[in-house]
Amino acid sequence: MRTTHTARTPRRARTARTTGTPRGTRTPRTTRASRTAAALVVAAALAAGCSGSGGKDSEDRTDKADRGAGVSTPRLKIAMITHSGEGDTFWDIVRNGAKQAAAKDNVEFLYSNDKEAKGQAELVQAAIDKKVDGIVVTLAKPQAMQAVLGKAKAAGIPVVSINSGAEFSPKYGALSHIGQEEAVAGEAVGTRLAQEGRKKTLCVIHEQGNVSLEQRCAGVKKTFQGTVENLNVDGTNAPDSQSSIEAKLQADKSIDAIVALGAPIAALAVKAKDDAGSEAEIATFDLNAEVVRRLKAKEVAFAVDQQPYLQGYLAVDELWLYKTNGNVLGGGRPVLTGPALVTGKDVPQLEKYTARGTR
Repeated sequence: MRTTHTARTPRRARTARTTGTPRGTRTPRTTRASRTAAALVVAAALAAGCSGSGGKDSEDRTDKADRGAGVSTPRLKIAMITHSGEGDTFWDIVRNGAKQAAAKDNVEFLYSNDKEAKGQAELVQAAIDKKVDGIVVTLAKPQAMQAVLGKAKAAGIPVVSINSGAEFSPKYGALSHIGQEEAVAGEAVGTRLAQEGRKKTLCVIHEQGNVSLEQRCAGVKKTFQGTVENLNVDGTNAPDSQSSIEAKLQADKSIDAIVALGAPIAALAVKAKDDAGSEAEIATFDLNAEVVRRLKAKEVAFAVDQQPYLQGYLAVDELWLYKTNGNVLGGGRPVLTGPALVTGKDVPQLEKYTARGTR
């Protein structure tokens, strides 16, 4: 028999019948309200849980973590001192990698450079005086760095070398070296040019006295089956460098290959070749957005990529790992970031990376 509603059930009695209600009996209004409130609480909790694992709030938190907001290790100060000259885009890419690692690792990143060996050594001394927690350094002109790196070791400041002077890195007390084996990279270029039937190569050294550049040309000469001639230019003076390459091509029409040892020099070599009316093939070490465009246009045949972004990133990351966890990379051997030969077929993959300054 259906329950009638002529007499209202006392509030306490209605509240007590929240479970086990006979089928067909209406749920009291206060019970429905309680269940609705509970459902709202659960929904709110679920919503809070969702916002913690996805959506815009999650993206914001992820971005902050990527910038180092989630790192609990103490704030460190790391200095990078390179032999870079003005206008060399290679070092912009190295710095981009270092800055990304610094943001992740809660590191204050200090960068300075001087193409002169004495000036670079003085900058390393300045970093020691600032009592930095770690130093990243290039060894392009290694003998000038030996004494000051000894001072860094005496001060208890760990050092990681990058890019150049791998064979001097352990002698000068560095934890490890990050880069490519320059002679091996040069040999790869020489082999490629020989396979293409080239007979005479002009190897353009844009920084005289830089051991890494000399090793590259020596590597080319080792595996190239023709003649290799070195040409020294001032890489920081673009007009003079272009004129020197053009004059050499005009004077010697037998040159059928040009090896640039840096991306900015490759662009100058293309212009010099055109002005000289030369048919020489151009190859280059290192990438930037312009080199990728010239690979696409077939103005540059191939490039040697040593991944400078990775050199900067790994160097800062290694010093952070060493200071916070005692880690050392490489096991006493260089940590290789190259070489790899890239051609026009690699352009589709590379364009987006070079455009943002990471390759």
